[in-house]
Amino acid sequence: MAELSGGPFGTIATYLPGGRVRGIALRDDGLDIAVTARYGTPLPEIADRIREAVGQAAGGRPVNVRIDDLQVST
Repeated sequence: MAELSGGPFGTIATYLPGGRVRGIALRDDGLDIAVTARYGTPLPEIADRIREAVGQAAGGRPVNVRIDDLQVST
């Protein structure tokens, strides 16, 4: 993964007292995570790695991963 993404129109975000966390939205029915990925690793593998990394913190909710864009090195 390269970085978190806000998704279309910045809709993937969580609002906390100290500010806004872009790319992560905690909802009643699950956790939505949007990322920009680095080119080279298969996209399903990236999504699985993210789900594994945040699985316990999701509190049993499903983790939905969106890959919004690819970052290509030049």
